[in-house]
Amino acid sequence: MSEVASSSKPSARPRAAIIVPAYGVAHLVGEALDSVLAQTMPDWECVVVDDGAPDDVAGAVAPYLSDPRIRLLATANGGVGAARNRAIAATTAPFVVLLDGDDRLRPDYLARTVARMEGDPTLCLSTVNALIFGAVPHERLCFEGKQGGSDGLHGTLAEVLDRSFGVYIGTTFRRSEFDKTSGFDATFTHCEDFDMWVRLMQLGGRAGYVDQVLGEYRVRANSASASREKMLRGNLRVYDKALASLPPASPEWALANRLAQETRQAIDFEHAMDRVIDGDTAGGLAALRKAKAEVGGPVWSLAFALWSVIPVLARPMLAWRRRAHTRGGSEGSLRNQLTSPSL
Repeated sequence: MSEVASSSKPSARPRAAIIVPAYGVAHLVGEALDSVLAQTMPDWECVVVDDGAPDDVAGAVAPYLSDPRIRLLATANGGVGAARNRAIAATTAPFVVLLDGDDRLRPDYLARTVARMEGDPTLCLSTVNALIFGAVPHERLCFEGKQGGSDGLHGTLAEVLDRSFGVYIGTTFRRSEFDKTSGFDATFTHCEDFDMWVRLMQLGGRAGYVDQVLGEYRVRANSASASREKMLRGNLRVYDKALASLPPASPEWALANRLAQETRQAIDFEHAMDRVIDGDTAGGLAALRKAKAEVGGPVWSLAFALWSVIPVLARPMLAWRRRAHTRGGSEGSLRNQLTSPSL
């Protein structure tokens, strides 16, 4: 592991550390860093992680190293969780901000989220709304409608678990509380951020929401979040880990157990769709009919009625449904994109 630092050190202790993994996004990381430099709150430090990337991340970051607040950390490839852990360990600020190398912050992001955390010691994280752009039919917001079940500005562990309170990836959290966890689980390939939010919430704090568009989330056709089944399997790992650590008599344990069961049903549903799309129309449709939690409602009833008459239509219709419900390709909130049962 090696670090390429700028020529001088920041004069003041930073209030926030911005962590930027940049695997495979050398052509985009400049946009992320430009958004960091545009922050209205100037007392930050930023670590960009070249996690054994196949492209020239170092060359893309080099022009930015003249700013003493920006550093480049070169590591062997270990995945995004390990990259974030290494970068956070190299910082000193009391608050940590995640910024993927292909995403962007709005100029007031730090000023709003850090002030929110500093002003409310009960918060273990502060999240925001964000614009989804890139490989999507049209731009939209991550969160539409009220967050959670109370005032819309605070969330509980249960609400984070069931995603009625959504947490955007570009979130601010306390370094002291992160240090109480085991860090990001480096064995995750998907949903490592969701796992972290749940474990932070299990420490006993609340989640805070700034009801303002302060981030920009880029969807790329080849991004790690493009596969619905992989996201579902990541969610299932989060629920299983929560079940192993929550008190069995608690309402949160019961919720996590229900969510795990529903997620397993959703994975079975994906496998049934695969069978139809791969050509086993009769067997796949029979399996789909068993997935009652996923195929209820009038839309699916009409679809099955149509397929019983013209079964050849099932394959193209379900293939369209699969494309439409990848993350970034469907309407609505991030929660709906991961769990929507609609055709």
